[in-house]
Amino acid sequence: MTTRTTTSGESTRSITWVWLALTAITIGSWWLAPAHITGTVQASTTITAVVLVLTFVKCRLIIRHFMEVRTAPRWLGHATDAWLVVLLTTVFVIYLF
Repeated sequence: MTTRTTTSGESTRSITWVWLALTAITIGSWWLAPAHITGTVQASTTITAVVLVLTFVKCRLIIRHFMEVRTAPRWLGHATDAWLVVLLTTVFVIYLF
């Protein structure tokens, strides 16, 4: 197993960028919702798919950076990615029915 050593400044900078990306994705997901513009709620498969993809990205960033999976064994990273794909695919399939 290889471990990566980083300086405190590099780690803090990385976490800050990840936090900014998470904030931007959250605002982007909110912006995609049609109800805040038109005042009516409409189901949209395309918007739901985009929001679920953004959810995947957010979850992956949180798992990798805040739960320290990026420094864990490689199999754990693959397992968490597979879990996210199965979970979000299941949510989307349930949404379609």
